[in-house]
Amino acid sequence: MATSVECCSTQLIDGDGSFNVTGIEQLIKEVKLNECGLSYAVVSIMGPQSSGKSTLLNHLFHTNFREMDAFKGRSQTTKGIWMAKCNGIEPCTLVMDLEGTDGRERGEDDTAFEKQSALFALAVSDIVLINMWCHDIGREQAANKPLLKTVFQVMMRLFSPRKTTLMFVIRDKTRTPLENLEPVLREDIQKIWDSVPKPEAHKETPLSEFFHVEVVALSSYEEKEELFKEQVSNLRQRFFHSIAPGGLAGDRRGVVPASGFSFSAQEIWKVIKENKDLDLPAHKVMVATVRCEEIANEKYSSFTECESWCQLEEASRSDLVSGFGKKLNSLLHTSLTKYDSEATFFDEGVRSLKRKQLEEKLLQLAQPAHQAILGHLRSGTLEKFKEAFEKALNGGEKFSVAARNCTESYMALFDEGYQDAFVELANWDSSKVREKLRRDIDAHVASVQAAKLAELTSSYEVRVKEALYGPVESLFDGANNETWLSIRNLLRCETVSAVRGLSSALSGFDLDENARGKMITGLEDYAKGVIETKAREEAGRVVVRMKDRFSNLFAYDADSMPRVWTGKEDIRFITKTARVECLKLLSVMAAIRLDDTADNIEKILFSALLDPSSSAAAIKSNKAGDPLASSTWDQIPPSRTMITPVQCKTLWRQFMTETEYSEANRRSNNWLPPPWAIVALLILGFNEFMTVLRNPLYLGLIFVGYLVIKAAWVQLDIPGQFRYGILAGLLSISTKLIPTIMNILRKLSEPVPVATTGANNPPRHLTAATKALENGSTRSSTASSGNKTEYSGHNKEQ
Repeated sequence: MATSVECCSTQLIDGDGSFNVTGIEQLIKEVKLNECGLSYAVVSIMGPQSSGKSTLLNHLFHTNFREMDAFKGRSQTTKGIWMAKCNGIEPCTLVMDLEGTDGRERGEDDTAFEKQSALFALAVSDIVLINMWCHDIGREQAANKPLLKTVFQVMMRLFSPRKTTLMFVIRDKTRTPLENLEPVLREDIQKIWDSVPKPEAHKETPLSEFFHVEVVALSSYEEKEELFKEQVSNLRQRFFHSIAPGGLAGDRRGVVPASGFSFSAQEIWKVIKENKDLDLPAHKVMVATVRCEEIANEKYSSFTECESWCQLEEASRSDLVSGFGKKLNSLLHTSLTKYDSEATFFDEGVRSLKRKQLEEKLLQLAQPAHQAILGHLRSGTLEKFKEAFEKALNGGEKFSVAARNCTESYMALFDEGYQDAFVELANWDSSKVREKLRRDIDAHVASVQAAKLAELTSSYEVRVKEALYGPVESLFDGANNETWLSIRNLLRCETVSAVRGLSSALSGFDLDENARGKMITGLEDYAKGVIETKAREEAGRVVVRMKDRFSNLFAYDADSMPRVWTGKEDIRFITKTARVECLKLLSVMAAIRLDDTADNIEKILFSALLDPSSSAAAIKSNKAGDPLASSTWDQIPPSRTMITPVQCKTLWRQFMTETEYSEANRRSNNWLPPPWAIVALLILGFNEFMTVLRNPLYLGLIFVGYLVIKAAWVQLDIPGQFRYGILAGLLSISTKLIPTIMNILRKLSEPVPVATTGANNPPRHLTAATKALENGSTRSSTASSGNKTEYSGHNKEQ
């Protein structure tokens, strides 16, 4: 390689046909060819060996190709193909000096290489100089006619039409005028063209379609050097702006962009060496494909390493980025613009295809960041919607109005945020993200609505329960024939009030009639359920209620005043009246009657339980079964039955057993001695009475005995022991009598912790007795409470 400050040159192809890739890359770098685009030209020269080609190029383009030393003899000077930059010529022009033809050094291989090099020159050059001696015009071999014919023939087989300027340079011009020489040359070239076999597509194609022929003549360099230099200087002017319209190569076609020239030259030489078919447009596409792909890869790598993109991508992972769309669009536009700038001179189809692929790769790279931004936008908008929606509801705004206004407002806010994240170069569809946000908002609204409706329903259920529970219990306390009518009226009144309030509250919700109807029906059913639940609860305590009612009716008169038992009362009548009322209570509690359907439960219970003899006679005469020997009531479905007939019979038997003692006790309390017995007691006991009066000690002993007996009576709970029958009472008293008396005596014997006795200190025996009595009363109360608890539990089990 030979270089200088003024001229850059390199051996492009050596004598063995090896392509110097490093050399051409270095040359292109030094002359900055990649920056030229299509504004460059390639000139080559071919001709016989030692015909002054290098000398002509050095004078014409100010290059420094090696020239032959005439004093050392005529021999080969240029081996292979050399390339250099023409100095001082615009646009940038590269010139190739080809090895001379018809040289003795190559021997038999001469024609192969000269054909290859000539074909290479025609393939890559815009202007081909054919150097020939003036006296060789009209000759066959010396005028390179066989070479031109072979090159034309191969060119037609391998190349598609490409306009090249052929400039015949006639050296050592003689006295024959150029006007006479030029027609001969043009005729010879036309004959060669006409004789070349052509493909079907170009059989009628004229020579001018492929070649623009120019002829110039130069005087002898050795004999007329000054004239030669002047003529060369004039010729040099024609190479200025040679590619402009009207220039030497103004109508050239199929130009490879400067940045792809190196690769194109390598591939052309490779194809020529391998003797493969070469189609110039296909080659042009191939070069454009390789170079555009290289440019696209370079721009893609530059984009991925761009600091602005890295910062933008990193920021998009954590939060929204203001102006994301414009920033990303600017980065993408910059990268694509750089690609367009470098690939602008390559084949348009390939350039567009590779640009589209680059754009797709860049968008594919950037899309995750865009999706992340949309994700942040969606989640942020959803959170803001939730806060605004809750605030609107807390502010008293109707649910449907708040939901509609907030949804419209924050969907618009999302659209506004999307416009900020919109990438103009991308055709990304955000509809899925928007639909996801809308689904999330609708789901949240539905969730809040469900919670609000549940809360609303619960509040009205609590209100209904509070309104029904106490009054229903009170009505069952005084159960009578009008109880269920009162309960129905109460249920209807409270249900209407609750339904009216619920309907008013539901007007704020955007509910359809079906959903509204279900909620109202649900509240009505709940109210009925409260009644049924309370009724079943009271039915489980029916025996207790019956006993309480019996006790009240037995102990109080019609004016609710305590009865004063004088012994003249009709105990049997009072007892029967109380039992009738208790049986009414049982009939009321036997079934749920929330409709107006009549039933005969009370009649059946009265005939079967209150008057067993008539019931037995009716059963015997009608040969029918026991009306209470069944688990269902006539006309009453099982779902409304609270106490079955069999259970009623069992509960009544239990009630009768537990209330017989009250009647018997009251009868026994009314059994006073007859008047004659009282008079006999006074007469016969007069002496004993006087004895007691004369001796106060007897009076004290009697008083102490009274206290002991009273304490034993209380502690043993004598009336309570006989509640389950006489035999059971006697057995119970017999087992408790001795321990109770011993306990009382021990209490009486305990010392009283007092220092003195006086007016304010009663005697010890009275204090001890009183204490024992009090203890007995306390234990009696405790035992009585225990018995009540036991009975209550027993009744619940029943």
